[in-house]
Order: sequence, then C-alpha cells, then structure tokens
Amino acid sequence: MLPIRIQLFAAALFLAAGAATAQQPATIRVDYTHSGNALSDQYALERVLIEPLPWPGDMSQPFDNTNRGQNRVEVVDAKTGEMLYSRDFSTVFGEWRTTEEANKISRGFHESVRFPKPDRPVRVRILKRDERNEFSVAWSVEVDTDGPDVVKKQGPAPATPIPIRVSGPSAQKVDLLILGDGYTQAEMSKFEADARRLSQHLFEVSPFRERANDFNVWAMAVPTQESGITRPSTGVHHASMLGTRYDIFGSERYVLTLDNRALRDISQYAPYEFIEILVNNETYGGGGIFGQFSTAAASNEWANYLFVHEFGHHFAGLADEYYTSPVSYQSSGARMEPWEPNVTALRDPARLKWKQYVKPSTPLPTPWPKAEYEEYSRAYQKRRAALRAANRPESEMNALFREDLARTKALFANAKYRDAIGAFEGANYEASGFYRPAMQCIMFDRSEQFCQVCQDGISEIIDLYARPVSKK
Repeated sequence: MLPIRIQLFAAALFLAAGAATAQQPATIRVDYTHSGNALSDQYALERVLIEPLPWPGDMSQPFDNTNRGQNRVEVVDAKTGEMLYSRDFSTVFGEWRTTEEANKISRGFHESVRFPKPDRPVRVRILKRDERNEFSVAWSVEVDTDGPDVVKKQGPAPATPIPIRVSGPSAQKVDLLILGDGYTQAEMSKFEADARRLSQHLFEVSPFRERANDFNVWAMAVPTQESGITRPSTGVHHASMLGTRYDIFGSERYVLTLDNRALRDISQYAPYEFIEILVNNETYGGGGIFGQFSTAAASNEWANYLFVHEFGHHFAGLADEYYTSPVSYQSSGARMEPWEPNVTALRDPARLKWKQYVKPSTPLPTPWPKAEYEEYSRAYQKRRAALRAANRPESEMNALFREDLARTKALFANAKYRDAIGAFEGANYEASGFYRPAMQCIMFDRSEQFCQVCQDGISEIIDLYARPVSKK
C-alpha cells in the first residue's frame, strides 16, 4: 500500500494531466554551461535528458510573442529550419555580468532550457539581445532527442510533491511549483503551511485573483539537516540540496541559488513552468529572474510582499521600479528602451508603451513629489544600512519598513497625479532617464497592488500558458 501522501499526489497528478496526457509529448531538457565576463560569453553543451513527467504546457501555444527577457530559446527543425517552439527568458549570468566582479574575472553558470519532445532532430538556438535591443543568435547546437547520449531514465524523486491547488489539466493551466529550502524533516508541516499561506495571498492580488482558476500549484521540499539557509555575511553556512543563499553578488538581501542543475533535477518530479523557492528564514530577502525562478524569505513579516514582488520578476519580467535602494548592478549609462513592460526611457512620449492608459490631461513626464521622496529616502537608507551593519533584530528592520511605507503613502496621498497612469521619473535603479507608469506599485515599494500596466504584463503571460475556457 502506497503512503497516503503519494496516493494524494498521484490522484492530483492524474487530474492535472487529464485526458490530454496521452497526447502530451515527453519533456526534453538541455543542460549547458554559460560562461564569460562583462565583455564576452560562451556556451558549451553538457547533456540532454528526458524528464520523468510529460510536457506540462499547452501544445497549441508553442511560440512566445511577448518579447520579454534578455534571451530566447528557439527549437527548429534541423533540416528545414521550421520553427517548432520558442520561449523568452533571462539568466543569472545575465545579471552577474552587470556587476563589478564581471569586469575583473570570468565565471561559468549552469543553465537549462526545456521544450516538448520533437519527432525529429532539431537545432536548439539561444538568442540574446544585441545593441539594437533585437534578438540575435548567440549559440546553436543540433540535438537528436532519440540519440544514444540522451539520458532517458531518472532516479527516484527526492521528495513527494504536495498538490496545493489543482484547477485542471496541466496543459490548460499555469503550473507553479513552490520549492522549500532550509526546512528540516521536523519542519515539513511548516513548509506546507508556508506554501499554502503565501500562494493563497498571491491569489488575493490582481490580476492573479481574477485568474486563480488558470493555475495549478504544487509544493515540494527536500529536508535539510539544519534549519535555515546560508547567509555568508553573518558567518552562517548551511548545506542544502538547492544551495539557496543570501548575499548574492554582494547584496545582503539578494537570495538566489547558483546551482541550476540541482534546481532542475529536483523540480523535474513535479509539473511546472514557474518556480518560487521559499527559504525558511526570518531575515528579509528574496530575488527573481524572468523565466528561471524567484525566492522569498517565508518567515519574514513582509513575506506576502516578497512572494508577490519577486514572482512578478520571474513570472512576467517586471522591472524593479525603485531606485533609491543600493543594488549590486552597475549602470551602463545607456538609456536604451527597456524590454520590461513597466519601465520606459520615454524617448518618444507619443509612442509610450502604455499610452492607452494615459489621459490627455496627464503630462509626460508626470510630476510627483520626487525631491521630497528622495530626501527622506536618503535618511531611511542610512538607517537601514546601520541596522544591518549592527546585525540588529529583524523586528527593528520590520518596524523601519512599516515606517517607510507609511511615510511614502502620506507623501503621495495629496499628490495631483496620485491615481494616474503616466510617466514618473525614477525607476529601474536609476533616478533619472527611466520612468515608471504609476506613482506607487508593488514593483516600486511594499504596496499591496500592482498598477494597471503591471497587471497587463502579468495577464499576457497567463494567456501564454493557460488555455482559455470556451464559453457555451
């Protein structure tokens, strides 16, 4: 007799697969190494494998026309060049190469692309944005998914996925996988509670609230020996299968895993298109990379915000709209029009990407209390840095965050364009030259809602993965 947890997962997986399972092809994963520095990069094939579960995506929507991300994968017929599949994404390497370290050394990062198994040999192409902000081929490799070098059998699952929300067949839904890191065996019930709590909050925020039935949610965690994840800046080092840690690229609040192979080898045992990693820590932190994964500190007072904000990066490629917090990235000085849907360089106001929401009476750029905000923010950031430097209790940092949000809301309350969509200068980590669509949004500060432009950006990605239900 199978354990009850496995029985429940099997039943949920059967429901998620639905009648479409027989028609769904296998899932192919191509693992490769992406290395280089700020000036150049190279690719090298590592392996091709068939994952244990069928392709979770909608075969009727093979092409990505959202034009997001720094990269694109294209799968084409090796003989004819016919396009079979495409998806846009960004990478950890792409973020690292904007750091100061990338000007000094070269590093290698493990990456993966996944696609439905083709019935013929294919060429897998990785594209990246060029100086024109257009995609051009950076690497290409021929792949025969029936070849002798393809890994066709996997070992046992390291953990059993938990069905959190099953709305229907995976091929017709967005499959979100919530992974846990830093949870011991004794804390598995806490992980499940965290996953349920935070995913429930996600579906209380528009447009996820209105589109909740377009999602399946799964949760899975491989237990660790110690509670919590690595935080090098405080001398804390914990081993885990995912290797998630704080202090990525020198930013104390940036949480990622750099072990993509481990991430994919664990995730392949659940249906997924998107991943959010919950870390079992109280310290504020998170991260998100479009088309890869996002992270959030599940035990922090601001976990709800972190889960949704970072998922906005990962799921929809939304840009950060804040610009006064210190970040690890270096400014290039260039003001190319960003690919992210919620920021602009405003080179031509008449062609603003969210022009349909701007009233004729709203000026572009749009006035807001920028000077007052920046004056307060400078003092706030000094206090924030001092708290971290002194390793003060997290309760003091949480109190500072509450004070900051209240101060910002009070400052914006009587602003003339408080509720308008326009072009507010200050976004994308830059005080000038980039503009955001609204004065306040989850991508700007610890607010509760996405602005309309961000909601549209999210909805477009939902539409790419979730098949609309026909109306009778």
